[in-house]
Order: sequence, then C-alpha cells, then structure tokens
Amino acid sequence: MARITIKEIARRAGVSKGAVSYALNNQPGVSEATRARVLKVAEELEWVPNRAARQLSAARSETFGLVLARTAKTLSEEPFYMGFVGGVESVLSEKSYALALQVVPNLDEEMATYRKWAAERRVDGVLVVDLRVDDPRIPLLRKLDLPAVLVGDPAMADGMTCVWTDGTTAMEAAVGHVAELGHREIARVAGPPEHGHVWIRDQAFAAASHRLGLAARVVHTDFSGEAGAAATRELMASDSRPTAIIYDNDLMAVAGLSVVNGLGLRSPDDVTMVAWDDSTLCRLTHPTLTAMSHNIVAYGAEVTQRLFDLLDGALPAAHLYSTPALVARESSGPPNR
Repeated sequence: MARITIKEIARRAGVSKGAVSYALNNQPGVSEATRARVLKVAEELEWVPNRAARQLSAARSETFGLVLARTAKTLSEEPFYMGFVGGVESVLSEKSYALALQVVPNLDEEMATYRKWAAERRVDGVLVVDLRVDDPRIPLLRKLDLPAVLVGDPAMADGMTCVWTDGTTAMEAAVGHVAELGHREIARVAGPPEHGHVWIRDQAFAAASHRLGLAARVVHTDFSGEAGAAATRELMASDSRPTAIIYDNDLMAVAGLSVVNGLGLRSPDDVTMVAWDDSTLCRLTHPTLTAMSHNIVAYGAEVTQRLFDLLDGALPAAHLYSTPALVARESSGPPNR
C-alpha cells in the first residue's frame, strides 16, 4: 500500500501543501476551519508522519542515548538498571522517542561513544549514570555540546542538570536503624569507591558510625553478586564478625544472604542485613530483606523528562528526586551476642 503523502491530503482537502503542514504540526498560519478539515482528511486516509522526514526537518534524531559501563553479566542480574531503563522507556514511548543503549567495558569506551554519537548526530541528548568524583565525562559533554542529564549528586555535577537521591540522609537512617537495634559492630559491602554516590555513602557511613560510637568496616566491590558474596564470606569469617551488614545494592544483599545460610547461620539471629534500592528481590528472599527503598522506575522516568525539559530550553538545575526510606523486614533484629 502506497504511503499517504501531504500532497494527497492537500488535494483532497482543497488546500496547499503548506497549509497541510501547518495544520498537521499544530502551527499558526491556517484558520481553525482549515485545520479541522485537514485533520479530518488525514484521519480518513489513516495518515501517519514520515519519521525520517520529521527528523530531517527538525534536525533531531528523536533518540536519547544511555551508555552503561558495566559487564553484560552484571547488568543482566542488576535489578536497579532493569527498573531504571523501564522508567526511561515509559517516557520515551509517550513521545515516540527511541533509546540508544550501549554497554561498554570502561569509562574510556563510554567517552568514545559520546564522541561518535555527537559527530554522527545519532542522539538528541544523553542520560549519564554512575557519576565519578572529578568526572572526565562532564568537560567532554560540554565540549561536544551534547545535552545531558546527570544521574547523581549536584556535588559531582559541576553545574550541569542532574537528578539525585539523598544518599547521605538515607545512609544515616540505615546506620541509625541497626544502632537502635543494639548493634555495635557493623559493616558495609559497598560499590566502587570512585563512583560518586558510593563516595557520598562512604562519608555518611563513617560519620554516622563515629557519632554513634560503632565499630565499622567497609569492603568495596564491583556491585556484582559474586563480589557481594565474597565480601560477606570475608566479613563473617573474621575474628570480629559484624552483627549487621549494610549493602549498596539488592543483588549483593541477596548473594550475601545465600552465603550466610550456607555457613549454617541465620538472619537476623546471627546478622542483621540491610539492602539498598528495594527491588522485588528483597521481598522474595527468606527471610525478607530490610531495605532502603525508593521507586527506581519513577526515577528513570524523572531523569528522562528532565532531558526533554532541557531540550525545550530549561536552564540547568539540580533536582532532588527522593530520599530512600527504610523499610524494616524480617532480616532486622537485635544482636544475639
């Protein structure tokens, strides 16, 4: 079946092609009666816009980019990015935009992808995750003049538009929770220290533990289940075994719980366990996992909407999305020693 063109709509409506263009794009230049007639003919003909032509005329690709510098295996297991990308897509689908998702092994490859996308005009803007301290991507994005929304704390964003969660307040709540239960020796299984949100949690964990007089340790990992399991095994085998562990994501917490069970121990009798993000995994384990909870799907949607706002002329700004709230479940309890 031949594609219905603006020329055919103009012929049937008895108007010029320019008038059809104004009417279909909801622009001034035609009367309301003419606009209504054109839209009626377009509906009768089941006309749909030519995506390629629209992209050329608007000088836009109608695509946003997201580069994830993680291993494919970690991403396939990590609940956070499944929910986050779902939220991104929920907004893009409403606006008939596409997502260019690229998985790369490291930060250098991520930056190379931005250069390529900018040179080829492949994307209208990018969503940037896992901000670093003194992040080299920020000056690059400015140099490329590539619109971007950063997912992370404004302390790392250098004045660029960002959407963030309050990791400091959330970590204080997590440490306060285990302290109120009576735990004095605690640990944290954290992500890579070069990640900005991990660094912020590092500072908050140390400060809260010091203020409450707790003996605290941190083991940094790569966020994977394997690393979370290894860190848990190391902590539980130590002479000064912690009675509470806070994890930087759900995947590591679930892996840690499996290690605890495998050692013949139980949570919370032998160790209180607190996860981060509160995906469905936390409610499917036995015992169910206490977690720092926030809506990850809505987080992805918020970040995406802010990128559309930026393209529409919004000034750079920092947007606080949420403060993760503690949801206590069966893995929380007082120490038995």
